[in-house]
Amino acid sequence: MTSFNEFGLAEPILRALAQEKYTNPTPIQAQTIPLACQSRDVIGIAQTGTGKTAAFALPILNHLLNKRTRPAQKSCRVLVLSPTRELSAQIGDSFRAHGRHIRPLEVALAIRGLPITRQLRALARGVDILAA
Repeated sequence: MTSFNEFGLAEPILRALAQEKYTNPTPIQAQTIPLACQSRDVIGIAQTGTGKTAAFALPILNHLLNKRTRPAQKSCRVLVLSPTRELSAQIGDSFRAHGRHIRPLEVALAIRGLPITRQLRALARGVDILAA
């Protein structure tokens, strides 16, 4: 696959990618996105800066868009775990950027260093994506 348009991603996601100037998928994205969009399990290894987050975030956003339901209170529809709070914050930022045209899309963080009351309020309402 040489273009994000070939993956069958929803128009709001493609629009966000175009605004971010993402035109051609990286090798990890080209190999992962088609499988993940088919709900296949995927394990990928690639160097820093190769687009691993988009490789799993884009299919997740596409799935959430295709299965529009509100998240239940005190729950999340997607949980993404990472080893550091910095990476969790970057993952949250990526979901927000790639999903900027998906409304509503609630992305929250559960990490040390942010006010706990804000995190608890977000979770009480329910979120689509929780990066922790």
